[in-house]
Formats: sequence, structure tokens, C-alpha cells
Amino acid sequence: MKHPFVFTTKKNLSAIDMRTVRPRNEGRNFFHFLMTRLMLIYLFLFFISSSAVSQSYQETETGVVVHCNSMQVEIQFFSNSIVRVIKWPEGTNFKKESLSVVKSPESISLDISSENDLISLQSDDLTVNLNTNNGQVSFYKNNGKALLKEKNDGAVFVEIDDAGVKSYSVSQTFGLETDEPIYGLGFQQQGRMIQRNLEMNMIQNNTESFVPFFQSVKGYGLFWDNYSPTIFSDSTEATSFNSEVGDCIDYYFMYGGNADGVVAEMRELTGQVPMFPLWTYGYWQSKERYKSQEETVGIVRKYRDLGVPLDGIIQDWQYWGSNYLWNAMEFLDVEFPDPQRFVNEVHELNAHMIITIWSSFGPKTKQYRELDAGGMLMNISTWPESGSQLWPPRLDYPSGVRVYDAYHPEARDIYWKYLNEGLFSLGIDGWWMDSTEPDHFNWQPEDFDFNTYLGSFRRVRNAYPLMTVGGVYKNQRAVTSDKRVFILTRSAFAGQQRYGANTWTGDVVASWNALRNQISAGLNFSLSGIPHWNSDIGGFFLWEYPARLDDPDYRELYARWIQFGAFCPMMRSHGAEAPREIFQFGSKGEPVYDAIEKFINLRYLLLPYIYSTSWDVTANQSSFMRALVMDFANDPKVLDIDNQYMFGKSILVCPVTEPMYTTNGREDFSTVKSSEVYLPKGTDWIDFWTGEKHSGGQTIKKQSPIDIMPLYIKAGSILPVGPKVQYATEKKWDNLEIRIYPGANGKFTLYEDEKDNYNYEEGYYSTITFYWDDANSTLTIDDRKGSFPGMLNERHFNVVKVEKGKNTGMVPMVIDRKVFYNGGKIEVKL
Repeated sequence: MKHPFVFTTKKNLSAIDMRTVRPRNEGRNFFHFLMTRLMLIYLFLFFISSSAVSQSYQETETGVVVHCNSMQVEIQFFSNSIVRVIKWPEGTNFKKESLSVVKSPESISLDISSENDLISLQSDDLTVNLNTNNGQVSFYKNNGKALLKEKNDGAVFVEIDDAGVKSYSVSQTFGLETDEPIYGLGFQQQGRMIQRNLEMNMIQNNTESFVPFFQSVKGYGLFWDNYSPTIFSDSTEATSFNSEVGDCIDYYFMYGGNADGVVAEMRELTGQVPMFPLWTYGYWQSKERYKSQEETVGIVRKYRDLGVPLDGIIQDWQYWGSNYLWNAMEFLDVEFPDPQRFVNEVHELNAHMIITIWSSFGPKTKQYRELDAGGMLMNISTWPESGSQLWPPRLDYPSGVRVYDAYHPEARDIYWKYLNEGLFSLGIDGWWMDSTEPDHFNWQPEDFDFNTYLGSFRRVRNAYPLMTVGGVYKNQRAVTSDKRVFILTRSAFAGQQRYGANTWTGDVVASWNALRNQISAGLNFSLSGIPHWNSDIGGFFLWEYPARLDDPDYRELYARWIQFGAFCPMMRSHGAEAPREIFQFGSKGEPVYDAIEKFINLRYLLLPYIYSTSWDVTANQSSFMRALVMDFANDPKVLDIDNQYMFGKSILVCPVTEPMYTTNGREDFSTVKSSEVYLPKGTDWIDFWTGEKHSGGQTIKKQSPIDIMPLYIKAGSILPVGPKVQYATEKKWDNLEIRIYPGANGKFTLYEDEKDNYNYEEGYYSTITFYWDDANSTLTIDDRKGSFPGMLNERHFNVVKVEKGKNTGMVPMVIDRKVFYNGGKIEVKL
């Protein structure tokens, strides 16, 4: 029940009506009339004076601003389910334009009321309460369910000198439920799924990309919008973000109902995911490094000769020559004498090339001279430190390499100008943006005092990858819409999903533990709203394997890592100290070679499924790699599983993350070993390799020879399978196999477009939706929606109902029905 003296913004009425009081009887005692008026005025003034301190607030277009506890607090509703909270010390002013947030506040109906010391703001989805005594903010569902509360007096401002500018270190503490799982925070290498009971120093580095965002199993997410080095701390008592510098506390609360919903809200806030070209989902080969154009082209030619599929080759560093010419964005090394022929030869082999570019420049480059003249180079120690290419580095010959100020719009344009002239004009297909953290060695406090375009480096440190990657994306989009932007980057920040970027997990050291750690790293990164990521298949450094490829344990590890890589958003082999091409692991007929080839081929068979999943990511804010909590939140056993996941919404992937066939330095494949797999409850599961059906909610053992990674298909799934090819676009999808996994009703939408331009943004694409009615064993292929140039107007679908012993694994299926389809709705009875 509300207090009788309550103001609401919708009605804007006082409890006391101050209209003129007119006596009924003209002869009434005037003194009585006067006393009545004075009493009413007294009551009104009493109400105003008593409520001014506890209930006074200023209404804004999006919420309220309140002065309380020596600070200003503003609540802004960006939508019915996204709320921004800003706090700043009284008597200060600031202007902030978010680097991550692109959404503008919507116009929504908001009910604002106050009672005693509490101001309540209610949208269609959320209720936000603000305590005017201490500034505490609490979030609720409109049904009264508590979601998240700040701690009493949880906002802290400590005045600091930030490179000569008065500012604050800022922190905010929240109270989570003791057993409340949370996920996200970017990716790290700790092998953790649930991000509780830890302290994390969030500053971008080679193998860790921090995103100050987490989401809860309760269906909400929280984005801490600060770019300075930040400590995230969590215990059973409190959860906090503490940032080195900020003019204000600034965070966004969002409610999505479940993990997919929270990811959708985060992308609504910070940007949607553009489509990647189809070829980026094929297989990619790389190493540190191919030293001539003949070597690089020769690798592509070797794959073609072997008949092993390949879509991309990556040219790593030093094609520019000496370290003094670092990142010149031109082929200046004598081993690359004809760059145009180099690129053309790769393309003539029906492959694509991406090339490494960095965030820094050597002192003899054109870029360095132009940026330096404009004061757009930073003074931090970075890679390479030596002008000599000898190892270890000769520091008595400093390289003079400097990082550019990516926060400066003119610097980003200069960066692109040289990239466009030197490489894009040759037909290079994409960019491997290395060291986008950027590399920062031998930190000194004064390093962070450097005055970037947006203030001290300290203030904007963690957003560097967002700015440099965004600069390339925006500039390429301005040049052409005929080629989709594709960027492989070593670091990321909130919002980077909007820039056509696939982040890899850095230079990890090869080990079985490292392989397992990539799974939880990628899943938490995906739960942070950024869906495209990958790891160096096989690990970058081989420090634990001095025998390199002669070590049987490493060969087994590589085979298992490539199996995992086949079910990541990008499948890319790369590393130092030993080459990683398939022919380095033997020849056809040998166990490790055959296992590698098998999973590369499987990746290509699944391209129609993968590309349709890519569309689901773009159009419906879905995720490629799905932590089990996303689809089975009601199964408590999946909440902390860190070594299994869903790839798309149909395939349960269970990577093998321990050695089985190597003992005392010897390989032995004679006895088949088994892996333990947990099948989430709530559905049946069909073994991809055997067709055997299992009930969910149990742990089973699956035989896992070196060429088998446990894969299970969710009952009711419809899986489109493509033709056997050597590269992604070799053959048309005019005879797709449509696999039905019975046991539940199902739905799948097949997406198709021109494969590599932005015409889809104008509606040039098609979708065909398949429905499976399990009770009636009927597949309905719906009317095709949409069209695009080059679309297949007529085709066949080879419909297969998967059954144990009949249709299994990768072998050609026994077709149940061959269906002719010309775009009209048809039903297929099986």
C-alpha cells in the first residue's frame, strides 16, 4: 500500500488540492475560515519540507537524477529491459561518450514514484529502486523477483591525479546470491567456467582479452563501461569492479530472461554481428612463418595435390624486411619479389590469403614518419624491442618501433591509407591484426600518462583493440561493399563483435591442459556477446615438447586439437617452432594423418549447417559455441561443465582433452580407449558416429579411437550436409543431404546468399525452413522466402532418417527420399 503523500510522474498530482476554498455561508465566522486556510498551508509546507530531502528527484527523458550521499545518481532506461546507472561526486561535471555502447535510449512508458527514502522506476519489464539515503540501486522483475542489488555504500570515489588531470578511481560493489553462477568477463586461460570466487586484474595481454561484462544464470547481465585497468573481485560477501580512472561510475544492467536473451541485449547495446564470408568457415593453414612467396604458394599447391580441403593461407610477419621497416604494409623482403603474382597465384588455386599487420611501426616506415609528425605515436616499449632479428634480442640495437594512437580518428585513417595502398589494392582478402592489445613490455607508471586523443593511456587502455580493429572495419566498408571485412585479431573488447572480427586466444603454450582451457575460454567469450573466436590449433609454443613433431604425445595432442578446432567458429592451424601442415604428420593410411584429414573433411560437410548458424548469429543474436547452460539451464549438472558445449543448437561436442594412445614416448593404437560424456537431461541424444540413441541426464562412456571425437546430435535436429569439396564454394548446394534425427519435433532454417558481399543487408538472401513432425514421421519443407542473384531456383534434397546401423557418421547415407524442390511448400512422409 502506498503512502497517501506520493507523487507519480504519470499523474503529477499532489495529495493536497490547493484550489481556493470558498465558504458555503457568507455569514460564517471569518476567523474560522482564516484558520482553516492557514492549517491547509501548514500541512502543505510540512509535506514539502519533510519530503524534499527524502523524495526529491529530477525527472529526465529517460529516468531520474537524484542527489544523495554526496553524489549525483542518474538512472537511464535505454529500453524496457536495459538500464544505465551513472554516479559521480557532487560538484563535478564531465562529458562521456561511450566507446562500446552504440544504442540510443528508446522512448518508453515509465512509471516513477517515491515513498519515504525510495524512488521506484518501473518499465514493462523491470523495476529499479534507488535509495536516496545511500545511493543504493536494486533491480527486480516486475513480479517482485529480486535480480541484483548494489551493496550499501557500495559506490566509492578516490580522487587521483591522472597525468595532470583531476579524476577518480571508481568502484562499485554488488551483492550476488552465494550459489549464483555467473559467466563471461571475456576469455582467460584459467580453465574456469563459472566466474565466482576469484580476483581478476583486467588489463589486455597476449593470451587474455578482458570484457568487463558478466551474466547470471538468473537471466540478467551487467556491463561495466570503463576502459582503464580494472580489478574484478568476487567472493561470497561481495562482487565488485574497481577501475583505476573514471569521471563516474557507469554501468548497464540488462535483463534477457536466459543466456541467449542476455547476449541479445548486450549486442543490442554494443552492436550486432555482420555476416562473415562463407570461405572464412573453411580450413586455414598458417605457421610462424612462411619465408617466401614460393613457400606460401607451395603450401596451397601441396594441399590441392593431396586432395585435402583448404580455403585460406596466412602470411605471417617480416614480409616487409627488417625490423626498422616493421609493419610497412608492403612486400619489401627480397623473398617476395612479385606481390601481385603472389596474391594472384593463391587465388588461382581457389584459396584466400590474409596477412599480418600490427599496431606499431618501425622508424624507417612511411607510416611512422607521418604519424610521428602529427604526435600520434605512443611512448611504450613494444615488440620487437631490437632492430636485429637475432634471438635473443640485441637490446643494444633498439628497434625504435612505436605503437600508434588508435584512439585518434586521423591516425586510424592514416593506418588505413597505407593498408589500402600497399596490400588491399593487391587483392588481399583479410587482415591478421596481431598485437592489438597492444604488446606493452616493462611497464612504467609514466607509460600510462601518455596523452592519447581521448585522454591518458591509463583512461582508455583496455579499449585499444576495439579502436584499432574498428578503424580498419569502418574504412574498408567505406571503400567497398563487394568484399566482406574479415579480421583475425589477438585481442578484443566489448562491442568488437560489430567489426567483422574473429579473436584468437593468443600465443598459448601447447599442452593437454591448454587444450582444455581453450574450451571454457571460448565459451565465456561467447557468453560475453562476442561469437567469433578461435585458438592456434596445436598451441603456438612447443616448450613442453622439445622433440617437436617427433614427440608421439604432441602428435596425439595435435590430432585432438584439430578435432576441437573443427567445431569452433574458425578452424585455423598455426604455431611456432615446428610446421603444422597435415603432411608433417605422416601420410595417408597413418593414424594421425587420417584423423586430421577426416575432421577437415567433416568441417566442409557441415558448411551448410555452419553458414546457417552464422546467419542465426547475425539475424537472431545467437551464438556458435554454446555453453550447456544456454540450452539446458534447468539441468544443474551442466552449470559448471567446462569441457563440453553445443556447436549451434544441434551438435553436442565433447573434445578429448587427455592422452590415450601415448605411453612412455610410444604410440599404441591397438586398444581403443573411451571418454566420459555427460548428456544433458530434457532430450534424447543420437550418437553421430553410430546412430545409437541415449536418454539425457546421464554420463556414458564413448569409445574414442584417435579418429573419433564424441559427437551427439540432439533428438529432433535437422542437419543439412553439403558435398565433399576442396574449398567452400567449389560445388553448388543443389543436392544437399537433409539428415533427420528422430525422437522429438524439430525445426531448422537453411540460409543462403551470394557468400561474400553485403547485399544481404539489403535483403538479397533466401531462407528455407524445415519442420520435422516426429509423431507422424513427416518432414515439411516450407516455401522459400527471399531471393538473390545466382540463387538455385530448382534443386534436390536427399532426405535421410538417421537410424542405428543404417545412417551414421560421415559415410554416404542411405537416402530415404530424393525430393525435387522448386521453392514451393512440400511434405515428405518417411
